[in-house]
Amino acid sequence: MKSFIALATLSALSATPAMAGPYVNTEINSGWNGSDYGGSVTDLHVGYEGSAGAASYYLQGGPAIVSVDGEDANTELSGKVGGSFAATEAVSVYGEISFITTDNDNNNYGTKAGLKWAF
Repeated sequence: MKSFIALATLSALSATPAMAGPYVNTEINSGWNGSDYGGSVTDLHVGYEGSAGAASYYLQGGPAIVSVDGEDANTELSGKVGGSFAATEAVSVYGEISFITTDNDNNNYGTKAGLKWAF
């Protein structure tokens, strides 16, 4: 996993973007099952984003505070890398790969991909 993060970082930093820069992103993701609150994950990330031609990208990571309802909060490491590409003037393609560590040996990973049509 560390080699993936290092490779993603080097790839993002080695590009010569038209606009690029560091940023801070704080995000809270919470979940419910009906009206039953399950918990929240609060990401405290530092990232880097940029663009090159019709493509844009970002890479971010940092601590994630995991707060499961009824349990003590714990801190894990999380991150994501993603980007988008303008396929046409109206259609863009985007994707993201994310991860979060866990207390056991099985880290959690996620993906997101889609098309956005502007009209």
